[in-house]
Amino acid sequence: MRATAAFDVEPLAGASFGRSIRVRDAQRFLIDAEAAPDDLSHCLHDGHGLLLLKGLDAISDDPALLIRLSCLLGEEVENYRLTATEADAIHADFPEILALTNLPPLNKQPPPAPDPPRLPDGALPVQFPLRRGWHTDQSFRRPPPDMSLFYAVLPAPRGEGQTLYADGIGAYEALPERLKQRVAKLEGLHVAPGTGRSEYAVRAGEAPLPLTARQAPQRQPVVRVHPVTGRKALYLCEAGQMDWIDGPFVGMEPGIHGDGAKLLYELMGHFTQPAFAYAHEWEEGDLIVYDNRSTIHCATWYDAARHDRLMWRTTVWGNPGPLYDGEQRSWMVS
Repeated sequence: MRATAAFDVEPLAGASFGRSIRVRDAQRFLIDAEAAPDDLSHCLHDGHGLLLLKGLDAISDDPALLIRLSCLLGEEVENYRLTATEADAIHADFPEILALTNLPPLNKQPPPAPDPPRLPDGALPVQFPLRRGWHTDQSFRRPPPDMSLFYAVLPAPRGEGQTLYADGIGAYEALPERLKQRVAKLEGLHVAPGTGRSEYAVRAGEAPLPLTARQAPQRQPVVRVHPVTGRKALYLCEAGQMDWIDGPFVGMEPGIHGDGAKLLYELMGHFTQPAFAYAHEWEEGDLIVYDNRSTIHCATWYDAARHDRLMWRTTVWGNPGPLYDGEQRSWMVS
């Protein structure tokens, strides 16, 4: 255990990365955190970009607490009403909060379970390509967001509806030297879901949609240098947010059968192996902060016909790194 000025921090149980804080009084915790505003960020960076806060049940009754916490971690908390987010997914009173739920009117359904849903030893599958859906939030924007906060108002029962996280710093550092050299200057081509350019859409023979300026594929470095710690991390997604028509990598053979596709499969298989992955079993009042600059994550199945689930997310901006200095936000381009 390591003590900061405001709270005690422990390694995240069951993970090779991450930090954990047990909150006993949410109001007291926030007062202490606001008095030492850098401490939460230090905890996050010490854990390679993953921080679990347990015991924040009070947020469910007072969502403003989630906004206060979010403000400690960056310069700006996104107002979802200023983006293309569907109105039903935005909190009625707090436009900084996005709801992810199977409750009406949103009715968002979970991803399918992999086949098999458990490995022979009983473990939850985490590694790509058996596990699909790995991504980092809004990588199709330039600059992409710094971090996200994900809060369990009403989680699925234990054993279902986990969220998986993978350590981009650890995965990069463990890359074979030949792959480090190959990806050192490589750029990925990221694109928004639903534009007909995902791996799934291309394999299904769907015609891609005409792209507006706001939807244009965005180049992002495959190796991203964290602007605070200077640590290098893998930064890429798999099927849903990469452009499988002109990408997935700039300057490599494109398409689902190209050299770029083969490299992406190799990198994602490495990135998501169990040594770098953590599966979080949600409890009510859990809050996870994840740094999109150095982690990826993935949703898992739960029985939405039998169980209700409600999660809240905020998105924090402010320090994407010097690579993006002075750029107009791609999703605000008129």
